[in-house]
Amino acid sequence: MSERDHDLHVIGRWISERARQTPCRSAIEFDGDAITYAELEVRSTELAHALLHFGLMPGDRIATLTENRPEHVELLFACAKAGLVMAPLNWRLTPPELAAQLKVFTPALITASRMHRTRMEETRSLVASATPSLDLETLAQELRPASLKRELPIVEDDDALLIIATSGTTGTPKGVVLTHANCFWTNLGFDLAAPMGGDDVVLQVLPQCHVGGWNVQPLLAWWKGATVVLESSFDPPRVLDLVARRRVTTMMGVPATYLLLAQHPGFAQADLTSLRRVLVGGASMPLTLIEEWHSRGVEVVQGYGLTEASPNVLCLAPEDATSHLGSVGKPYTYVNVALHDNDTGSFVHGAGRGEIYVKGPNVFRGYWDNAAATAAAFDDGWLRTGDVAERDEAGYYRICGRAKEMFVSGGENVYPAEVEQVLASYLDVAEAAVVAIAHPRWGESGVAFVVAKRGATLETETLTTYCRANLAAYKVPSQFHVVEELPRSTVGKVDRVRLTIMASES
Repeated sequence: MSERDHDLHVIGRWISERARQTPCRSAIEFDGDAITYAELEVRSTELAHALLHFGLMPGDRIATLTENRPEHVELLFACAKAGLVMAPLNWRLTPPELAAQLKVFTPALITASRMHRTRMEETRSLVASATPSLDLETLAQELRPASLKRELPIVEDDDALLIIATSGTTGTPKGVVLTHANCFWTNLGFDLAAPMGGDDVVLQVLPQCHVGGWNVQPLLAWWKGATVVLESSFDPPRVLDLVARRRVTTMMGVPATYLLLAQHPGFAQADLTSLRRVLVGGASMPLTLIEEWHSRGVEVVQGYGLTEASPNVLCLAPEDATSHLGSVGKPYTYVNVALHDNDTGSFVHGAGRGEIYVKGPNVFRGYWDNAAATAAAFDDGWLRTGDVAERDEAGYYRICGRAKEMFVSGGENVYPAEVEQVLASYLDVAEAAVVAIAHPRWGESGVAFVVAKRGATLETETLTTYCRANLAAYKVPSQFHVVEELPRSTVGKVDRVRLTIMASES
């Protein structure tokens, strides 16, 4: 592979260059086995050739359904080298939800781990897909290239690398297209805020179906030559054991991750002496939880981001964790952040409140095959986040609420419209509305208000069962309230403020 084949910021060269510098260093540890940087380079290069030999073309999408696995990492770097685009699907979704995403992304190849093979086949049956489907664990062997002599295609900075699914406020699946340059710049800014070195040992429990599963520590670790201890799931006692046994230095999670670890009976005696820093996303950590981790000598880095920004936007330095409680910090390097007053149509200067606008090389290029949604996401070149924040005189931001109705439950984005559509499809439901309330473990959870059709009777147990059959578990409301009618504003819109008050008082 010649140097001319690469632009400055393409991700495929990260492993090639690291394999030259530190070939024998462990890149991935998984289930007791280790993969060196040299092995990761060879495997990803061979797989890149194999995918093209199979008939895929640069720009084609590969949909994946898998828990965290080293083969998934190899496939990402193979895609990066071959100019292909990975679309990792959330394994927590139901087949109908996954089928809706496949219809949007139209992948040229589908691959799933053995653990999720049955679910993928159920999904494919719903879309009557003729797209080839292969096992992730044996993908490289099944597609072994006839030759490695042909040069891989030229990959440019602005070529797509990832498509991350998001439902949006309408409940319709959209794909956030992230380029090589997006990933490069967000990782460079991240390294300046939370530096990483080749001697770091990173524990990854965040799922690889989320942008944070790649761009919040793992990709940076492989760029810098660190070791990533890859876990297929989050299990508190196992995590505490790995931190001690593998001398883990840093990890990423959501507030519930650190709450469950702190609540485990073995936490007080666990050896955390190697753990320098933990990163938190999805929501702010309570002061008592921050102090509990600080008492163990662990720094806590919090922040704010969204998939469309790859995802890093704001970062709260560890020394500010307790003095600026509730704040999400200041913009990352290379990220421009502004507050926009949507009532006046002007930007807020100095201290004030407004919708967060973001601009920078980390901002996505648009939604896959959805020009209308892409246009609506931007305002004169600024990404509209839909989140409302306050900025103080010192430049620290604090999230006040979401102009959009999305909420975060256990680190997962939940869009009320999607849940409402499922409830409305139930035979005896006339209409439904979902709002969020605070939850001690998951940060937020949904509360559904449902109106029965005339003459029908609704049972909360039945509604729960129906939702669980059609929605991922984290989307299923924690409470259901059957009401005679939904409160509405003077113009007839559902009064979600009133519903939120009702949910909080229930």
